This record gives sequence, structure tokens and C-alpha cells, in this order.
Amino acid sequence: MRKYSFALATAGLIGLAATQSIAAPSSADKTFAQKAAAGGSAEVALGQLAQQNAASPQVKQFGQRMVSDHTQANQELMQIAQQQNITLSSEPDPKEQAEQKRFAALKGAQFDTAYTQHEVSDHKKDIADFEREAKSGQDPALKAFAQKTLPILREHLQMAQSAASTR
Repeated sequence: MRKYSFALATAGLIGLAATQSIAAPSSADKTFAQKAAAGGSAEVALGQLAQQNAASPQVKQFGQRMVSDHTQANQELMQIAQQQNITLSSEPDPKEQAEQKRFAALKGAQFDTAYTQHEVSDHKKDIADFEREAKSGQDPALKAFAQKTLPILREHLQMAQSAASTR
């Protein structure tokens, strides 16, 4: 009986360890989540600037959409990260903070042109990152988040391209 209890306890520990290793996000998944969180925070900050500094109503509306959509996505990502024990920053990374300072100094048509060009470029990169996670991600929750968010990012790209083409 004692050998049987030991065998059950050992099997339980092995099963627990296997479950924990399966549940732990890969470094690529963690990197994706961290990059997406920082990028999402930057999108919110730049969207707020667009609402203040843009001349074009279309650019102001696009900025509002960035704030709304990326705030929602950031909240979803933070919930996933909390469940997965991934630490995410709620601040843009230093590169994005420098961009934000640059955009804060621009007003009117100058802001509109720089912002929409930045958003086209940025969303192309974001879409590539989210496509990679949606196809190759190991963490089911992050993979599903990427798949759910991709259509929204593609729509943002189209909106940014449209706003940039009118500049």
C-alpha cells in the first residue's frame, strides 16, 4: 500500500510539473505580450495627442478610434497577462516615448502628416507581429488575442492610409 501511495504521489507531481510547463508562456509569447502592451499604450497616448493637435477632423476621429480600440485591447491583454503571470508595462517603451515627445511639438497639418505616416508604418509592423503570434504562438490565450485583434489592426491600417492620402 505504501508503494502504491508513493507511486500516486510521484505521478501527481509529474503531472503537475507537466501542466505547469505547458501552461507557462514561451519567451516568444512573453515578448509578443510585452511589445503589444507597450505599443498599445503608445497608440493611446498618440491618439490623445491627435485629438488635441490635429487639424483634420478625419485625423482627430482616427485618434479617437485609436484611444478607444487600443484601450480595450490593452485591458484584455492585461487580463491575459495577469492570468499567465506575465509582467507588462502600462507605459510606452522609451523609443515610443521619444516619438510621443516629437509629436507633441507638432500642430495642425504638420501633425496630421507626420502622425498618419507614422500610423501607417507602425500598423504594418504591428500586423506582422500579430500575424506571427496568431500563427505560431504557443500560448492559447495570447494566440486567440492576436487572432481577435488582427482585423481591428487591419482596419486601423486602412484608416491611417486613407487619412495619409488626403494630406
